Amino acid sequence: MTQANVVAFLKSGAAFTAAAPVEVVETHGAYVFLCGDEALKLKREVRYDYMDLSTPERRHAMLLRELALNSATAPEIYRDVLPITSFAGTALSLDGLGEPVDWVLRMHRFPAEDELERIAERGALDERLATAIGSAIACLHRTAPVSKHDGAVLIRDILAELRRVFSEFEAAPGTERLAEWTVAANAAFLEQQDLLRQRGHTGHVRRGHGDLHLRNMVLIDQRPVPFDALEFDETLGTCDILYDLSFMIMDLIHRDLRPQACRTLDAWLRDFRGTEDAGLAALPLFISLRAAIRAMVLLQSDKVQQHRAAPAQEVRAYLDLSCDALKAVPARLVAVGGYSGSGKTVVARALAPAIGVMPGAVMLSSDLERKACQSTEAHLDARTYTADQRAAVYAGMLDRATVALDAGHSAILDATFADVMMRAAAEDVARRANVPFSGIWLSATHDLLASRILNRRGDASDADVTVLDRQIARGAGEISWTVIDASGSEAEVVDQGRKALTRAQLASPSD
Repeated sequence: MTQANVVAFLKSGAAFTAAAPVEVVETHGAYVFLCGDEALKLKREVRYDYMDLSTPERRHAMLLRELALNSATAPEIYRDVLPITSFAGTALSLDGLGEPVDWVLRMHRFPAEDELERIAERGALDERLATAIGSAIACLHRTAPVSKHDGAVLIRDILAELRRVFSEFEAAPGTERLAEWTVAANAAFLEQQDLLRQRGHTGHVRRGHGDLHLRNMVLIDQRPVPFDALEFDETLGTCDILYDLSFMIMDLIHRDLRPQACRTLDAWLRDFRGTEDAGLAALPLFISLRAAIRAMVLLQSDKVQQHRAAPAQEVRAYLDLSCDALKAVPARLVAVGGYSGSGKTVVARALAPAIGVMPGAVMLSSDLERKACQSTEAHLDARTYTADQRAAVYAGMLDRATVALDAGHSAILDATFADVMMRAAAEDVARRANVPFSGIWLSATHDLLASRILNRRGDASDADVTVLDRQIARGAGEISWTVIDASGSEAEVVDQGRKALTRAQLASPSD
């Protein structure tokens, strides 16, 4: 009895309760059979350098591990593992009489259009959903079991395996930048190995998901849910949680969704309240490794399929991303200020992806920092806009910016900055970090600002017109930052902001 017989049996529909056509989804390691509201996952009978599924026993063990890993994060999907049995060596059945010849993981089927990959493909993965993705991943990581592995050894071993596998494909189409990547990745590892080792010793290495990309998250009840965690290798599944996140960041960048990559990273960092910010120094290496692994898997799958996949263009795209992620880009600090309603958040979000290393500048918002100080996502009234609260919010925001800059990562500040001392404090952060600073002040009339505040929907800011009136009454003093007329359209104001940053960058000797 071969696996081809099992595949034919599952395709026939006999294993399902619904009388409907069976759809089949194939990956390099599995078949997923879909019928009605059920899904049955069969591990392929394959052996790769990194994954051995060559026997029924190994496939059974991997399905049991997959069920254990995913049941907690996606109980709406995962059900049980069942045998495909053969009676008298002939007829096959699901959990029937006879000896098991293979095994399947039984799951509840979800609509394919709710997969985040599908949502991205139809252009519907907006920045609000990207923020939810970051928070969902942070939730997974906060509860993940801590491992005291040496973080540097884990990454060193991944690099070594990539070099070993890539050595077989040096002449393959699409691999023209392999030598460049190898040199850059080795240098980046040597630069970050002390940080990686330290993170491993301080709780940042955990048994995470291991395969966090858009295809492995789905919307359930309008919330993104991770599923299909990596089960075949505990070493690969146990990693620095920022490395775990970096697969999603890389996948978004690869799909030209860099603003969404920024929002996902921002949300994840924010949910950890700044405790992961220092790890940003390793993020370029992590993104590069994730892209290189995708290229490696494509090459290996193509070899197994006897070169029917023709992946050269996609391999090249991943290796380009791998190299580009490691390019040195000087960090800088940008601050966007202005009274409530001036559009600071819109401008800061639009500017962030083009600033610094991938995926872009970390955006630090006074509105979100204020909610973090209150440990709530709910609406806050005007009483939280006191002088003491304001000082605490700005201190927290500037502290996080300092850590990010020290890690070589750019930051963009989104706050009123109506107090000249607060503006000076932001400039001082950049000066102490020895990075260029650019300040942008958005200006508009009281009537326009008030109108925007009254028409806000789903905004993080809790400032009302009363808060605006207090801001204007206090005044902003002399503005030395670049002043931009914020009365135009979002696109016009953002364009002015980009031009201001370009002028500042050209004028900066540090760049």
